Amino acid sequence: MPTRNLIILDYGVGNLRNLERAFAQVGVTAQISSDPAVAHEATHLVLPGVGAFGAAVDELRARRLDDLLQVAVRKGTWLLGVCVGFQMLFETSYEFGRHAGLGFLVGDIIRFPSDVRPVPHVGWNQVEQARPHPLWKDIPDGAFFYFVHSYHAAATDPEAVIGVTAYGLSYASAVARDNIMGVQFHPEKSHRVGLQLLRNFASL
Repeated sequence: MPTRNLIILDYGVGNLRNLERAFAQVGVTAQISSDPAVAHEATHLVLPGVGAFGAAVDELRARRLDDLLQVAVRKGTWLLGVCVGFQMLFETSYEFGRHAGLGFLVGDIIRFPSDVRPVPHVGWNQVEQARPHPLWKDIPDGAFFYFVHSYHAAATDPEAVIGVTAYGLSYASAVARDNIMGVQFHPEKSHRVGLQLLRNFASL
């Protein structure tokens, strides 16, 4: 297996230590770093995120890590976005205004309709696998993962959707295109199946 260098991007927003510990549980060493020079050498990058989209993407850009991600994606580095990190992979978010995302994937981030279900969506919910993908190795279809979010991806490229979740409506909860992947749920909080997903990502 080629040498793996997995970096969790630190831009001041995210569940960094929990992700680091989750990777350690599956025997993967993950380094937390905000240094673009360090991240530039990564074979695998994890883009975490909690809180509001606008504040997260502003911090990312203030540290010039958006430029780093553009370069990394072009050269084929594996990228996994988690929660708000997943949302930032898309073009635009409408959380507390309009905010430009990284634009790696086609689609917008919009709020759940509050007249259908309580918002935010918090707790365990199923992910139906829309198509086979290496992230799903040894994970059963319909497995439960842990979610915390009020906005969801309205993905307009069906080929990029690898997992869907029902919460008043059916929405894209996992995506992948080439070396870019993202999950709306928190794998580090999702017990065995979440750890398996992180193991699968690190094994790419």
